[in-house]
Amino acid sequence: MPRGRKPGTKNAAPKPEKATAPIETTLWAAADKLRGNMDAAEYKHVALGLIFLKYISDRFEARRRKAEADPEEQGFLNDPEVFRDLCLADNVFFVPDRARWDFLKSNATSTKPTIGELIDQAMIDIEAENASLRGVLTKNYARQELDQTKLGEVLKLFSDIKFDDSHKGQDVLGRVYEYFLGEFAKMEGKRGGQYYTAGCVVKLLVEMLEPFKGRVYDPCCGSGGMFVQSERFVEEHGGRLNEISVYGQESNATTWRLAKMNLAIRSIEANLGPKWADTFHEDLHKGLMAKYVLANPPFNDSDWGGEKLKDDGRWKYGVPPAGNANFAWLQHIVHHLAPDGYAGVVLANGSLSSQQSGEGDIRRTMIEGIEVAEPNGTKTVYPGLVDCIVALPGQLFSTTQIPVCLWFLTRDKSNGISRDKKLRDRTGEILFIDARGLGTMVSRTLKELSDDNIAKVANTYHAWREVGGRYVDVPGFAKAASLKEVEAQGFLLTPGRYVGTREMDPDDEPFESKISRLTKDLRDQMTEGMALDERIRNALAGVGHGW
Repeated sequence: MPRGRKPGTKNAAPKPEKATAPIETTLWAAADKLRGNMDAAEYKHVALGLIFLKYISDRFEARRRKAEADPEEQGFLNDPEVFRDLCLADNVFFVPDRARWDFLKSNATSTKPTIGELIDQAMIDIEAENASLRGVLTKNYARQELDQTKLGEVLKLFSDIKFDDSHKGQDVLGRVYEYFLGEFAKMEGKRGGQYYTAGCVVKLLVEMLEPFKGRVYDPCCGSGGMFVQSERFVEEHGGRLNEISVYGQESNATTWRLAKMNLAIRSIEANLGPKWADTFHEDLHKGLMAKYVLANPPFNDSDWGGEKLKDDGRWKYGVPPAGNANFAWLQHIVHHLAPDGYAGVVLANGSLSSQQSGEGDIRRTMIEGIEVAEPNGTKTVYPGLVDCIVALPGQLFSTTQIPVCLWFLTRDKSNGISRDKKLRDRTGEILFIDARGLGTMVSRTLKELSDDNIAKVANTYHAWREVGGRYVDVPGFAKAASLKEVEAQGFLLTPGRYVGTREMDPDDEPFESKISRLTKDLRDQMTEGMALDERIRNALAGVGHGW
């Protein structure tokens, strides 16, 4: 019987086929059953660790099959040391026999040792064979809180992931990995924002800065999303990945491991330091000068230990208050910014207007520049840094409802080159973009910026700063303001103060004609309303309830 017809019918319309759920949502729904009573922050590493293990095992097996088919490489398979070096040369992690996915899958129902113990040992063995992964992988699958039967079931389910697309599985893997990170960020609430930045916000930062070549730095890198998007930008725009180098730091131990795995599965070589460490109190990249800095620091962090850093050399524009790290992050970023570098930073909107604890003075000096007396008696002029401010719409972050903005900073606004395009002299100007009206709700509580939204903001910035960019102010959206105008506003940087209101569409209908038409419409609606009231009264009277 043809699909879609009921028995006994000839021409019934076929039922629409049920849409196939994306692989990431299918895996999430299944894996979430394993969590039970485990805290999301703990379970995150259990689930992502399994995905990582599956991916590196698949990559290894693909490399082994290639060697088996190559007469010149077949002999290497009998020498584990040589074959391991061959794998590492191709950015493939070496996976020992008992750590491979097929072995674990065949023992998914094992009770002695449990499947959890086998996975833990697999992670230990992989770390022993791959120096870059030592101390990184999750090794707590044998814990009592983890149902071993369900763990075996999830392991079998994850076997359905096929890492065999044109980018060696990275497209599928990246999609699944990013989806899981986003879902865990939602589950963890505020804490989730410490390791995950909304994808559309990262993409906007990258599209505006265009990190095409040079050093890219993130001092609070979380799970590494800024780096992933930067490399993706280079690939999509025909650049060469070997022309950018990645540096980052993360203070949370588990998040640092997460970032290491996130970058490893994409074969992104990154220097995240030899360990996790607090950026303010243990800078692992002293002396680094980066062409691009992209960062989403913790918003309004009051527990950053600022009272211990009052005399720190990074505070050229003013000592940041101990109760809020916003301007400490900005100045740390400037400290690591190359003379021709650019930075894009996500901050809470309070950074644009706060006057508490000297923040207004720091903001003013970052806008105007400042002359500082050095210890040797000389004086150094530090230039104004603020290039562009973007106000973002609300509800972009699943982890916080705090309104946020983007700061774009540069040491030299007088000229420069970006992707081979010459930049004009913007000294004495700041571009303000009010993007609060952009974005589309994708759920009851979450909004996203579309690619068109991102292009609108990024193209406005590029047109303003490039020679011959043909930039024009757009009322209600964009305004190139002079420093005199900013000074007149008390050095507050809220875009709404500068862009004005959106121009309304021109209305050619004469006032007398319009008021006559609207009056007639209102009269007709009132007449219709009275007729409806009468019908309701008559209906109620018919059942004995009239008045």
